[in-house]
Amino acid sequence: MNRRRDGIDPVHRSRARRRALQAIYAWQMSGGTAEQVIAQFAHEQAHEIADLVYFEDLVRGVMQHRADIDGALAGFVDRGVEEVDPIERAALRIATYELRHRPDVPYRVVINEAIDTTKRFGSEHGHTYVNGVLDHAAAAWRTAEFDAARK
Repeated sequence: MNRRRDGIDPVHRSRARRRALQAIYAWQMSGGTAEQVIAQFAHEQAHEIADLVYFEDLVRGVMQHRADIDGALAGFVDRGVEEVDPIERAALRIATYELRHRPDVPYRVVINEAIDTTKRFGSEHGHTYVNGVLDHAAAAWRTAEFDAARK
C-alpha cells in the first residue's frame, strides 16, 4: 500500500496533478468554466484511480486565483506569463497554487511533481525552466521551509 501515515496516497496525487495539468492546458487553450473542464477530465480520473478531490481543488484553485498566481509568477519568469509555453505555464500555475495555497504539501514535493509532469508532457528542456522558476519562487514564498531544508 502506498498510503502515508496521513492517509494520502502519493501515487493518486501524482495522477491528479497530471490530469490537472492536462485540464489547465485545455482551459488555457479553449477557455470554459471550472465545471466544464472538470467534467471533461473527471471520467478519465476515475479510470486512472486518481485523487479526484485533489484534482478538482487544483483546477478550481488555479482558475479562481489566476490573477494572483500570474502576478506572483511575474517576478520569477523571464517574459510575460502568457508568453511561457502552455505546458510549462500550466505546470507553473498549478505549482504556484500549491506553494501559495496548500501549505500542507511540502515545497519539494510541489517542485518535483511540476518537473515530472513537465518532463512527461512538455518540451525537451521545459522541466529545467520550471525547476529554476519554482526553486526561486519557493525560496521567496516558503522562506522558513526552504531555509530549514537547505541547512
